Amino acid sequence: MKSTDVLIMRPMMPLVTDSLERLFTLHRGDQAEDKERFLDEVGPKIRGMAVSHVHVNDALLDRLPKLEIVANFGVGYDTIDAAACGRRGVMVTNTPDVLTDEVADLAVGLLLATVRQIPQVDRYLRQGKWLEKPYPLTGTLRGRKVGILGLGRIGRAIAHRLVAFGLPIAYHGRTRQADVPYEYFPSLLEMAKACDVLMVVAPGGPETKNMIGREVLEALGPQGVLINVARGTLVDEDALAAALADGTIQSAGLDVFADEPKVPEALIAQEHAVLLPHVGSASIHTRNAMGQLVVANLTSWFQGNGPVTPVAETPWKA
Repeated sequence: MKSTDVLIMRPMMPLVTDSLERLFTLHRGDQAEDKERFLDEVGPKIRGMAVSHVHVNDALLDRLPKLEIVANFGVGYDTIDAAACGRRGVMVTNTPDVLTDEVADLAVGLLLATVRQIPQVDRYLRQGKWLEKPYPLTGTLRGRKVGILGLGRIGRAIAHRLVAFGLPIAYHGRTRQADVPYEYFPSLLEMAKACDVLMVVAPGGPETKNMIGREVLEALGPQGVLINVARGTLVDEDALAAALADGTIQSAGLDVFADEPKVPEALIAQEHAVLLPHVGSASIHTRNAMGQLVVANLTSWFQGNGPVTPVAETPWKA
C-alpha cells in the first residue's frame, strides 16, 4: 500500500497523520502554501482522502479523478456531498459507535449544567459572592419530560442515560422505531409542546437547517431547555438568542454552533446559556479511537477488504 497516494487538506491528529505516512504516500495539503497549485500537482494521482471539516463537493471531486474513498473523522459528514461521491463511485466512511458513549455522556452533563446552572454557580463562588449570600435556587430535572430530536445511536444512548434519571422520554424522527418504548411524535412542533427539554441529536445539512426556530422555541415554553450536541445549523441562532433574552425559554446548553469557532455575541451575552467549544467527543480515549477508525477504513479499503464503516449513501456489498 505504500505506493498508494492519500491526501489530507487540513491538520489531523498525529495518530492519523503518522499512521498514514507509515502506510501510504501521504500528501499534506495542510502544509501547502499554495493549495490550488498543490491540488493541480497531486490531485490526478490521489486515490484516498482523510478529512475533518473539509468540504468535499463536485468541485473538489473534479480535481481528484482517481479518488476511491473519503474517510471522515467524525460521525457527522454534512460537509461531504456523499450523494455526489456515490454517483462517482467514491466510497465515504465515518466513525460511528466509537464516540457514541462520549457524546451521550457530555449531552447529559450539559443538560445538568444548564438546568442547575453549574458554570454560573462556580463563578459565583470564585467571585467571593457566597460570602455575601447563598446562590439563588436553580431549576431542576424533576418533573421534566425530554424530547429527543434524532433517535439514532447517540440519541438512544442519551435516552438510556436519562431513563436512569427517572425522566420520561419522547422522540421525533422521520419514522417511528418499533424497538423502543418511548413516545413518538411525527411532528417536531407537537413534541416541543409536550416536553420541557428539547435534546437535539439529528444530522446537519440543508434538510435540517434552522428547523428549530421561533415557533418551536415558543412551543417549548418559558420553562423550556434546549440542548444541542448535533450541529449548530439545526438551530436558528438569532431566534434562540432572542428567546433567551425575552424569556420565551428558560435556558440553553450548546456544544455546537452554525459558524464554528465563531459564536454569536448575542448568545455569549445570555447568562442562562451554557456554551461549550464543540467538545462532545473530545477526550483522548475517544479521539484516538476515531483516528484509528479513519486509518482502518483506508487500510481495509486498499487491502481489498472494503470499508469498515461506510455511510448510507455509499453502501458496500462485499
